[in-house]
Amino acid sequence: MIEDFFKYQAQTSPHPLAMEISHAKGSYIYDTDGNAYLDMVAGVSANTLGHQPQRVNDAIKKQLDTYSHVMVYGEYAQHPATELCKLLAENLPYPLTKTYLVNSGTEAIEGALKLARRVTGRSQLISCHNAYHGNTMGSMSVMGFEERKQIFRPLIPDVDFITFNNEVDLGKITTRTAGILLETIQGGAGFIEPQNDFLKKIRQRCDEVGAIMILDEIQPGFGRTGKLFGFQNYDVIPDVVVMGKGMGGGMPVGAFTASAEMMDLLSHDPKLGHITTFGGHPVIAAASLATLQEITETNLMQETLEKEQLFKKLLVHPLIKEIRGRGLMLAAMTDSPEITNEVILRCHKRGVILFWLLFEGCAVRITPPLTISNEEITKGCGIIIEVLNEIEKEMK
Repeated sequence: MIEDFFKYQAQTSPHPLAMEISHAKGSYIYDTDGNAYLDMVAGVSANTLGHQPQRVNDAIKKQLDTYSHVMVYGEYAQHPATELCKLLAENLPYPLTKTYLVNSGTEAIEGALKLARRVTGRSQLISCHNAYHGNTMGSMSVMGFEERKQIFRPLIPDVDFITFNNEVDLGKITTRTAGILLETIQGGAGFIEPQNDFLKKIRQRCDEVGAIMILDEIQPGFGRTGKLFGFQNYDVIPDVVVMGKGMGGGMPVGAFTASAEMMDLLSHDPKLGHITTFGGHPVIAAASLATLQEITETNLMQETLEKEQLFKKLLVHPLIKEIRGRGLMLAAMTDSPEITNEVILRCHKRGVILFWLLFEGCAVRITPPLTISNEEITKGCGIIIEVLNEIEKEMK
């Protein structure tokens, strides 16, 4: 299979891990040699409830036996999608009441950017340096990392950048600005949280100049930070919230939510202002609904904060300079990319899956399923510390 993997499947990096997968269950992934790997990445924050969660699987199977794709998005009333959007509205602050379902986080970003221009009639979009919002042409245009996008230029015009947490840059948001897009917690840059009420100050500036505030919750969303959405930790309400990744419990999905007044503008002048064939797919919507129900009906979000403290208690080592992030969106920071690489690769050989961040080479990604147990956390952290001790000894 490895030979066919490299021969027929397009790759995204020169050296993929290329582990042959047999099956996955709970917090573990198993390879075809029978090895078990404790998953502390969760498909890059996507497998919110772990692997093969029963409630999600049951919802998928029930929907498959009822109907699958029947019509392009928005024409028919379909129970899973309608119930999902309703439950989102019930758990989001007003006026975030109307949701457009799409197929991925990056498509949701595209829709949100279009909505900002449609609402304001303006063209300028603002994002942040070191931001990541996806890899389609529009999403790449608001990526704040030139190395990853220069070869694909020209991208969409009239995009400018500010520095996350830099209040001096607030003045760049003006009456020319259609919308400003920020990750609630910067992901690829190193799990950087907003400081000194930065998001509230962005909100205030947007209100002053009539710009749309868009928050990218693709990674922090769906309980990962101890709240359903990360922005709920910072006493702010955006005009548009974008979601994906953990929303589907491992299934491909995305969405953007705004006020009914704003979202209704996509239906006319021109009609079909945003359209997708498979967005709101009933099987995917059923999985997403089951995921959201499980998160909101259990103690998972509170437990996420307790598990954060357990990680921070156990991951104390001279080679770890700090643990960034919140809840189960954590990054262990080392002194160098070389140390980080060794930690990730050696832990993988010992049965613990860790991963990199996009732009910050010193960060070790720790984003396990919310359902990971305290015993599994203790086991995984013990192996990480063993590896760090080994690396430290070799450095002396």
